[in-house]
Amino acid sequence: MNKLPRNRFHLVFSLVMGAMMISLMTLVITFVNVGLVADFVARWLRAFAVAYVVGVPVIYFLAPLARRITAKFVDMP
Repeated sequence: MNKLPRNRFHLVFSLVMGAMMISLMTLVITFVNVGLVADFVARWLRAFAVAYVVGVPVIYFLAPLARRITAKFVDMP
């Protein structure tokens, strides 16, 4: 399998982290808001789609800032 170049790491990380975090969060919040209704999956997927479009750019642009802030509190190797 060919890997992407190193300079694509942050983009791919944002896409993967976004998918993982947003899927879990929208699943939980959709369940809390509407319960396990007949159209739960459709509602969840709609919420995921909206949140993914918003969340991935937020992760992409804020992750470097979060790393810098974290480095102020944690001894980095």
